[in-house]
Amino acid sequence: MQQYITRRILQSVVMLVALSIAVFLLLRIAPGADPARIRCGLTCTDERYHALRQEMGLDDSYLTQYGHWTKQLVTGSLGHDWNGGTVQHEMRRRLPVTVELLVITIFTTLCVGVPFGILSAIFRNSPLDFVVRFGAIVGLAVPSFWLATLVLLVPQQMWGYAPPITKTFGFFESPWDNLRQFVPPAIILGAVAAAGVMRLTRSAMLEVMWKDYIRTARAKGLRDRSVILQHALKNSLIPVVTVLGLQIAGELGGAVIIESIFNLQGVGKYFLDALVFKDYQVVQTLTLYVGVVVVVLNLAVDVTYAWLDPRIRYS
Repeated sequence: MQQYITRRILQSVVMLVALSIAVFLLLRIAPGADPARIRCGLTCTDERYHALRQEMGLDDSYLTQYGHWTKQLVTGSLGHDWNGGTVQHEMRRRLPVTVELLVITIFTTLCVGVPFGILSAIFRNSPLDFVVRFGAIVGLAVPSFWLATLVLLVPQQMWGYAPPITKTFGFFESPWDNLRQFVPPAIILGAVAAAGVMRLTRSAMLEVMWKDYIRTARAKGLRDRSVILQHALKNSLIPVVTVLGLQIAGELGGAVIIESIFNLQGVGKYFLDALVFKDYQVVQTLTLYVGVVVVVLNLAVDVTYAWLDPRIRYS
């Protein structure tokens, strides 16, 4: 196991280096306005424009710019964004917002997807099964940004209610306002993820329920609850864990849109604003941050396999 993890970490480092090079080059060859021109504004003079290019290092060679950026990553000094603030300060301020949103989203996904998937498998072809499957199809088909727009507009039009969006409240600052802000977008993100988890849990449970060891457990007189939770569920969770890890990584991308709709001052909104202003420094750093999260999640999923099924061995 230790050798496997070490090899995976080395492979991940190579992947992250390749990702950093790809993002660095794609940002600079992509069509669009010059970042210095965007920051300078409409009334910018040529002298100010060229001074900004020098200040931002855009006149240096690509190799020099990449070397400067990697040095900043290693030292932890990530420079300044388009507003003049430091990137590390913005990351420290915004990261807890995104983390809280994802934690509530994952909790929603697990509490909805896994139990309803189990019930759908146990009561196969029953009215409950058809309702769960229909709900899963709807959850997969409805775009999250459209659902988020409805969550904001319908209560406002019908009952005059809207969650606070002018300011992002911390949980310890105002617990009620914090939950009013974070629960609706988390449920929206979690609904889409739960739909996929629900369908996969159902299919995995149906496959496991016909195994010989399940029939043996029933023949020994074990209660249905023990058979399902102690024998069937644990062995059916391997594909669910795989998909769940990928969905958590995908929810980082979904948070970009959801945070913008609900005006949550998290990393996702920061990333979208950086794209609008073509802030190379911020986009490169946040893309690499997402890459690190995806790599760590994939490694955690692989390690979880051995806990769920002791027969799995890594070489």
